[in-house]
Amino acid sequence: MTEEHGHIVGYGTFIAIWVALMVLTGVTVAVSRVDLGAMNIWAALGIASFKSGLVIAFFMHMKYEGRLLRFSLFAALVTLAIFIGFTFFDVLYR
Repeated sequence: MTEEHGHIVGYGTFIAIWVALMVLTGVTVAVSRVDLGAMNIWAALGIASFKSGLVIAFFMHMKYEGRLLRFSLFAALVTLAIFIGFTFFDVLYR
């Protein structure tokens, strides 16, 4: 029977990711105050996607998981994106 050793992530990495998330939150607030027209939504979604990627990769330790689990997460996120996209199209063409 083989023994599985977990990965060790230092506190410095978590603090750096937390600081990056706080900075990106500030960027989100700053972008919301600038009139970019329809690009405001795309900018907010882009920043939110990047922030969620950081949370998933580091705080949920997905960066250190195997291919099957990462593929399963990717498939779930693509399915979610398709459903959200259909919702946007429904609202857009009413």
